[in-house]
Amino acid sequence: MPSPQPKIDMNLRCGDCPIRHQAVCAYSQPDELVKLDAIKSYKTYKAGETLFWAGEEMASIGSVVNGVATLGRSLPDGRRQMVGLLLPSDFIGRPGRKIAPFDVVAASDVLVCTFQKKQFDAMIANSPSLERRLLDMTLDELDSAREWMLLLGRKTAREKIASLLAIVARRDAALAKRAPKDGLVFNLPLTREAMADYLGLTIETVSRQMTALRRDGLIELEEARRIRVPDYAALLNEAGDDSDGGMLE
Repeated sequence: MPSPQPKIDMNLRCGDCPIRHQAVCAYSQPDELVKLDAIKSYKTYKAGETLFWAGEEMASIGSVVNGVATLGRSLPDGRRQMVGLLLPSDFIGRPGRKIAPFDVVAASDVLVCTFQKKQFDAMIANSPSLERRLLDMTLDELDSAREWMLLLGRKTAREKIASLLAIVARRDAALAKRAPKDGLVFNLPLTREAMADYLGLTIETVSRQMTALRRDGLIELEEARRIRVPDYAALLNEAGDDSDGGMLE
């Protein structure tokens, strides 16, 4: 069963949002948050539901509040290629870009804080803090894309699973405004099938590697999808990453 998503008050103000310090509004001042409050709304999607299709005109953009969505594209022969994950605080869409470059599909139940694109674009024109935050997020996305290339191109199945767990753990800690450390606990928002699709593995391989990581003491399963990491540096090492969170050469 999927991990339950935290309940969100649909009248929640921007200043009280759980992703406030990591989302596009992270640098916004109180007066700007009031303006964002006035133009935002929340929308929910069930697992498997498509938020946007590649090539579709995007009338709205926004931030993932809860859950995980995938970025991907269908190939001419019917195969699908996933190119990334959208985790809580990640931004969907780009100011000035009308067309969705990739399919955006909910991998779990997803809650999105949405803005009508025209309204948001108009606000950016008068908000240096929003513009600067979007630039920073774009650079972070570039780093994530490079990490993705390494993940798929050079790593073993075990390293891929360990890397994905480390990425989710790191992002979960960031949302709570704490550094990743030994004993951290997080909910894995993806099914084994979604992990397999994302990493280019079979479900059987994902299950075997998860079992092996658990057997070797690198992870503990407190519940079916709730994971504890006894030694964060050891997990990074297993992923082919160093203890500072960077990639080993």
